[in-house]
Amino acid sequence: MQKKHNKPRPYGRHLPDRYGYFGEFGGKFVPETLMHALEELEVELNRALRDKKFLSQFDYYLQEYAGRPTPLYFAGRLTEKLGGARIYLKREDLAHTGAHKINNTLGQALLAKKMKKARLIAETGAGQHGVATATVAAMFGFTCDIYMGTEDIKRQALNVYRMKLLGARVIPVDSGSRTLKDATNEAIRDWVTNVRNTHYVLGSVVGPHPYPFMVREFQSVIGKEAKSQILKSEKRLPDFLIACVGGGSNSIGLFHPFFKDKKVKFVGVEAAGRGLHSNKHAATLIEGEIGVLHGSKSYLLQNKNGQVNIAHSISAGLDYPGVGPEHSYYKKIKRARYLAVTDRDALRGFRLLSEYEGIIPALEPAHAIYYVSKLAPKLKKNKIIILCLSGRGDKDIDIVREHIKL
Repeated sequence: MQKKHNKPRPYGRHLPDRYGYFGEFGGKFVPETLMHALEELEVELNRALRDKKFLSQFDYYLQEYAGRPTPLYFAGRLTEKLGGARIYLKREDLAHTGAHKINNTLGQALLAKKMKKARLIAETGAGQHGVATATVAAMFGFTCDIYMGTEDIKRQALNVYRMKLLGARVIPVDSGSRTLKDATNEAIRDWVTNVRNTHYVLGSVVGPHPYPFMVREFQSVIGKEAKSQILKSEKRLPDFLIACVGGGSNSIGLFHPFFKDKKVKFVGVEAAGRGLHSNKHAATLIEGEIGVLHGSKSYLLQNKNGQVNIAHSISAGLDYPGVGPEHSYYKKIKRARYLAVTDRDALRGFRLLSEYEGIIPALEPAHAIYYVSKLAPKLKKNKIIILCLSGRGDKDIDIVREHIKL
């Protein structure tokens, strides 16, 4: 039986319970050596979320350092091109470091300071979370190690260089698929060994409680801003919120503040890779089954023996065989709909936004852009879509150049 702890501050009816479950999903499936660290983190988090000084400090760094609020941009040419619903982009690509990841790393770094940790570690796939962790480590004076699969190191060389420039050590992981899952495995092993002086800055709404809840709270700034901005621009809420889903932090960050607004539809876009029937995809919520991965019960890609399958996506940030437990809960209660877009179609989304709005997106949100290109023309012109543009495409240019010849 797990110990009872202070409940997190209320933010709707679908909080995790005191054991960290969203319905049947979530929990803490970790070695005994990590239980104390998770309990310490949960206690500090609950205090921080009720502490006006902490929240004011967090807001200060979001505004003065990360550059928030990010714009909610009306994509006029894209709307005209598609000929249907009005399309808005939540411009997380304009946040410091080029993606939404900085929101979470700032929050966790402030918590690590409160817990008097000297070292930060993190896993990264696309490299954006690694860059964001290295950034806050440099700013606050932590030492920093980033675990990254060797396959991702090759395809995200620019972000590897950025992490090193920021003073972090990038530790290659050459096991398994050599991607995000394996980097996460190694980061957890490090944390078990060095838990006294190290805080693990997990990058998405995955892992054992309180990580899914904590990352959601820090990323909910996306949806809170978007709600205020769309009410100012359109005097009403949107009809659709659309975002890519790997682990799922940018999408939960957008969705969560609209949870009670039942008329607002949520659509999460996963990576179909080379096709859902190819076994070369990362469509966890569509093709996965319930199991346990990285300390949490959720949907995951696994074989009939319960072994985790190797995921595939052209986008390193979606190349993960699991998903956050809150997304699994949204699927179960039918609050969100999940679908998948192939590598080929993601490249089409990448080009579409580049050519019609002058915005080069990361390959992760390019999946969602392609889906919007199919949805918007089917909707009336008075309908409103908000798409979370979770990151910019600088990091993906070399990958795209291999596939798109100009």
